Amino acid sequence: MTRIAAFLALLLLTACAEIAPVPAPESGEDDGPPRLTKAQIERRADAAARQFIEVVQTVEPVAEAECRKRRKQGPCDFQIVIDDRLNQPPNAFHTVARDGSPLLAFNLALILAVRNADELAFIMGHEAAHHIAGHIERARSNADRGARVLGSAAELAGGDDAAIRAGLELGAALGRRSFTKNFELEADALGTVIAYRAGYDPIRGAEFFNRIPDPGNRFLGTHPPNAARVETVRRVASAL
Repeated sequence: MTRIAAFLALLLLTACAEIAPVPAPESGEDDGPPRLTKAQIERRADAAARQFIEVVQTVEPVAEAECRKRRKQGPCDFQIVIDDRLNQPPNAFHTVARDGSPLLAFNLALILAVRNADELAFIMGHEAAHHIAGHIERARSNADRGARVLGSAAELAGGDDAAIRAGLELGAALGRRSFTKNFELEADALGTVIAYRAGYDPIRGAEFFNRIPDPGNRFLGTHPPNAARVETVRRVASAL
């Protein structure tokens, strides 16, 4: 209960900052849709906190089991952390701690933004899939390879130290970005499996993509078009 209470306090801060009640408009004024009352905000924050904890308790063991089955080496003990900074856009990401253990981070805005447990479970499965597929390690390898190629090209072309250094930096950036769209689709596919095996509906979960900006199919963009991501989820889910 202490964990829920502390988490609830954080969510209340974010919810109040985002949708704080405002005075009723004067007669005849149109101030848009009615804002939530304090009691409504508290109920929303309480429901979001309990939903998050329930999804963590359900999805984490499934993700760890998939990790142990699929990863050839490396830790599979996921740590779920909360980014408690206020006034941040909804976000979730995967990274690693200093000891190499995988971290799945969710900020308060995202926890409040999801419309149901299926969306949250799919996002959690997606972030866990990044670790299971070794995307951080593969991105570093791609960056190193790109740096070597362009750095060597600059050196062979007779470039000075500055030109070689620029070639290394550009090659690393290009190498790092070259496969990020594929990484996202891979994580969507495996995240679908994790969410499904944890008892959630990944197709319903992928409806989250319908409410976020579509990155399109930009050259060297970091994310694929939302339509491609939804199609990936549908294809994998149909096989399940």
